[in-house]
Amino acid sequence: MTGGRLLLDVAPLRESSAFRRLWIGGTVSGLGSQLALVAVMFQVWEQTRSTVWTGAVGLAQAVPLLVLGLFAGALVDRSDRRALYLLATAGQAGCALLLAAQALLGHLPAAGVIALVAGQSVFVAVGGPAARTFLPRLLPAGQLAAGLALNRVAFQGAMLLGPALGGLLIAGAGLGGCYLADALSFAAALYAASRLPRMRPDAEPVASAGPAPSAGPTLTAPARPGLRDVRDGLAFLARTPVVRAALLADLATTVLSMPISLFPLVNAERFDGGPRTLGLFLTAIAAGGVAASVLSGVFTRRPNQALVMLGAAATWGVALALFGLVSGPWPGLGLLALAGAADTVSVVARGTVVQLHTPDALLGRVGAAEQIVGRAGPDLGNLRGGLVASATSGTTALISGGLLCVAAVALIGAATPGLRRPPAPTPTPSLT
Repeated sequence: MTGGRLLLDVAPLRESSAFRRLWIGGTVSGLGSQLALVAVMFQVWEQTRSTVWTGAVGLAQAVPLLVLGLFAGALVDRSDRRALYLLATAGQAGCALLLAAQALLGHLPAAGVIALVAGQSVFVAVGGPAARTFLPRLLPAGQLAAGLALNRVAFQGAMLLGPALGGLLIAGAGLGGCYLADALSFAAALYAASRLPRMRPDAEPVASAGPAPSAGPTLTAPARPGLRDVRDGLAFLARTPVVRAALLADLATTVLSMPISLFPLVNAERFDGGPRTLGLFLTAIAAGGVAASVLSGVFTRRPNQALVMLGAAATWGVALALFGLVSGPWPGLGLLALAGAADTVSVVARGTVVQLHTPDALLGRVGAAEQIVGRAGPDLGNLRGGLVASATSGTTALISGGLLCVAAVALIGAATPGLRRPPAPTPTPSLT
């Protein structure tokens, strides 16, 4: 493989102007969201000096996604997805403007700030699944993995730069300036989406008792409203082993082996216990993720992304189990960087598998399920790690979690023969 084919594949940016605009808009608005998160955490802490209140910020972000996710996905699958995304993004921008206004004109109490964060998350619950339906219409099947890798590197860049820039903005322009920068960042996403054509969903696949045939699903009338939509989405997940396995693989890597809640304890148990070492743990994971994104040509061009997904998920588990065994900080940081790289590979490959095996009419509901799994899995995994460590040790929690992850991934691969076969891509629907 030549050097050029090892690097991040930028063909989607070069060949699709619509994807290029969306990517730039998403990158700018994603950076703005990281600025706002720093501002919210700072404001709530300054007002309360309570970790309970700062923890409530994460809860306010998660609960709307978990409660509304599947219903929002059903709405996406019976609406013009472009129009719905525009409304959801405008709603997020409106909440950001309200946060800026309260900071500039007189601070709301912590409960009011958290209420605005929850309101913004309601719009994210709708906009997230809508955005996930765009790529299969904008890119050919062979470029889906590359497009997802580009989205991933934008997300990681925002995670690395956003907190530092947010701190500088708060120090220089105050909370109001930081919130206002977030509100203005949504203009880029709104402009990019406004240039898209209408994106009505395709017809609804007929439910069946077995897996969808390789020739593609039979199509009937558009999606039905309400609880029946949600039921149909869940039925699709139940009868489509490859998509179900992809979501289970995500849960295996997060619920069984998420390490972040263990870092303070491991830092105290085995390293110097200082903040410098603790901060490097997360930085190492992020650095590994960025490196994998930059070199994503290694895996995005492979025909069977399901095998890539399984291999990366297992590598995540092995790296974390070994991190639990090593005694020195530098080998430990290297293993965390490997885990971060494996996580990025797994996320991109899993997203490709899901989109290639999901009919257009169900992309909103399946995207909502992905969003729920991606949000709830890490929270549950951190809780699991904390409970195991409290009963044993941080080392035991890391090693057991990594081994459980590897075992679960092996079981998923063995139980799902379809993962070992390259997919027959679903036809790309018309943009009109």
